[in-house]
Amino acid sequence: MFRTLRRYQVATDLSIAAVFLLVQFASQFTTRTGYVSALLLLIFSTALALRRLSPGLALGGAWLGAILQIASALEAPQPFDLAVLAILFATASYGGPVLRWVGLASAILGSFIATFYLVFFNAGRNPLGVNLSSLPSMLSSGVLLLFGCLATLGLSWTLGLLARAVRRSRQSREAQVVAERDVIVEQERNRIARDMHDVVAHSLAVVIAQADGARYARQSDPDTVDVALTTISTTAREALGDVRILLGQLRHTQGETPQPMLADLDALVDQLRSSGLSVSRETVGEDRPLGTAQQLAVYRITQEALTNALRHGDTEQEVRLIFSWNIDTLRLVISSAISVSLGAEDANPGGHGLAGMRERTVLVGGTFSAGVDDGRWIVTAMIPLSLEEVA
Repeated sequence: MFRTLRRYQVATDLSIAAVFLLVQFASQFTTRTGYVSALLLLIFSTALALRRLSPGLALGGAWLGAILQIASALEAPQPFDLAVLAILFATASYGGPVLRWVGLASAILGSFIATFYLVFFNAGRNPLGVNLSSLPSMLSSGVLLLFGCLATLGLSWTLGLLARAVRRSRQSREAQVVAERDVIVEQERNRIARDMHDVVAHSLAVVIAQADGARYARQSDPDTVDVALTTISTTAREALGDVRILLGQLRHTQGETPQPMLADLDALVDQLRSSGLSVSRETVGEDRPLGTAQQLAVYRITQEALTNALRHGDTEQEVRLIFSWNIDTLRLVISSAISVSLGAEDANPGGHGLAGMRERTVLVGGTFSAGVDDGRWIVTAMIPLSLEEVA
């Protein structure tokens, strides 16, 4: 019966109802009829406050007020009757399937009742009176009044239905955006799993080969055992980090593609340069060893960022590729000029590429950011040098 509303929505409805009540309240305490009007004003104001919290109760309160208004023989519609319009709007916009049609029926039935009451029982304000000679004129006025009531009450209900459709459409678009984002992330994780599969398989093959070799050479050449164990230890640590990254992302079919490493970046940069992109590469600090997963992440992030610069950036200006080596992290920065035709507002490439770069960085335990700074599109990835803390 009661809908869940946010606090600001409840406060807004109560404030509107309070203002509606106070604006009209002072004029209601003059006569006996004024006291009746004050009671009706209180009923309609309460219904107005409940219109979103409980549209059914609000509609019931509006009907109670309308019946009391007819029974008290008020001579003309009162300003507080305007609350009915907001209540009919709420039944169509926030009510359930049954209540929506009850609201429409109420608008139609209320129009007939209001017309019948005003034409035939309000002779005190109707100069035509109720004599038979004036009956044709009364019927003509009644038809016009009926259409006016149907148009007013029906329009309020229709606007509520339209607001409901707009709200549902907006929610559907938002849900679609969230679903598409999830699909992008899942596709990127599957691609990462495919890329990493060969690396993990290779590491395990090396461990098995070294272990078998050490076992066979144990009697004839004991010194080779230490070398084999060292190789096994190093390879197993790298494989462990790779397996941790892949947990929960394994797929049934895997590709048979070679894995790009840091050494392949030169070929990548040369390829983009041959496509017309001017790229400068700068290294700060001393190069440090990176695990397989980190090298893959660095390569793919660089590849995607440079590709975006070629497609969306100003190719006449230089793209700066900066590798800043610290004790425990590699700070990768790709800075490209924004195309004049796009401008700063439309510079974000979005889509699969940006989500993929962020996902790759997170999967190796790093942090990622991208945005506009001083007229340039800056991509920054912080890649940890060790996988031991990645889980």
